[in-house]
Amino acid sequence: MPEPLPFTAVIAALAAANLIIRLGGYYLGAALPQTGPWARGLKALPGTLITALVTLQLMQGGPNEWAAGAVALGVAIISRSLPLTMLAGILAIYTLRIWA
Repeated sequence: MPEPLPFTAVIAALAAANLIIRLGGYYLGAALPQTGPWARGLKALPGTLITALVTLQLMQGGPNEWAAGAVALGVAIISRSLPLTMLAGILAIYTLRIWA
């Protein structure tokens, strides 16, 4: 039977690393600007990343992906809700890939 010390040391090291990463994220988030051009850029970043991922999928995709993109665009225009738009796009591509 292996000694418990190596397992305990690994668990303690992982717990310490977890705490350091969480505290680092907290302090980094607190140091980010709340106003100004950097704040506006950081606020726009999630939408920009989603747009880049969807654009890549559309450029590499076929008619099913374009149809799902059109459905998602329609839902986005009507609802102005990101979660609903993502759900509609996912359901559309899922349905199209199964039935078409």
